[in-house]
Amino acid sequence: MPTTAYTIWSEAGGVGKTTFTVTLAAAHARHGQRVLVVDLDPQDGGATHHFGATDERSNPEADNLVRHMIGRPKGDFADLVEGVADGIDLVPSHNMLESLERNLLRAQRMEEDMGEEFVPERQLRRVLSENAIPETYDVIIIDPPATGGQHVYNAVYAASNLLIPIELSAKGQESVEGMRDTVEGIEAELEDVEVGVLGVVPNRVSNTKTQSAYKEALEEQGFPVAPVEVRERRAMLEGAWDAQTTPYEFATGRERVRERELETLRQFDELARYVAAQFGVELDESDIDEEVRL
Repeated sequence: MPTTAYTIWSEAGGVGKTTFTVTLAAAHARHGQRVLVVDLDPQDGGATHHFGATDERSNPEADNLVRHMIGRPKGDFADLVEGVADGIDLVPSHNMLESLERNLLRAQRMEEDMGEEFVPERQLRRVLSENAIPETYDVIIIDPPATGGQHVYNAVYAASNLLIPIELSAKGQESVEGMRDTVEGIEAELEDVEVGVLGVVPNRVSNTKTQSAYKEALEEQGFPVAPVEVRERRAMLEGAWDAQTTPYEFATGRERVRERELETLRQFDELARYVAAQFGVELDESDIDEEVRL
């Protein structure tokens, strides 16, 4: 079975990128898939915080993903991986990610001085490949920051596929255009990668006429728009964030279960099936355990 690997990214901040990462990871796991989330975001607001895996984040002596990407690990890669929910493992963020670009360029100079090739943009893929991650997991989801640079370049190169949450607004449309420029730049620079856009996913949809117009504009420009629109569910998503749990666990664990929240989570289940199908993996609602089926 092919590995489903993709990066969730948007140049526009505040579009729910990390929420998509956490919720889709849970949706894939609900279908019986083994999921690895790679948190490349150096900010505090990423998947690492959401899953409550911050113990070593600020420890300067701790082994972390950056050390492996620059060829200076302090231990085995497997020791970085934390189980954070049923079926979901995480490579947590670390403060060293703030200096990722500087560290990669320094490593490049050192390797080239010794006559070795070192391409900064290819290092995350190298680390994942050398540690048999594509053979170990059914799904790999990478969560980089919104800003460009080596975090995004490594994420895009490693997964070669993008899923883009977007608000249907002028700002959101501009972010998609910026993404296209970034992807084309990576493809031109590295020459050995073709990046696919799995889909643009309208998020925080309220069915206004303005939003409908932006959706039509995206379709006219040839962007693949996913067959799922995610409604505004701020209370559920912020509650899951505060509780450091998945939205599924939060919504079904509340004293009063809200049907509109369950409907949104069914949409994420459908989105996980849509994404997997792009890789030739057919998932079905029947793959979800009956006891947790919404």
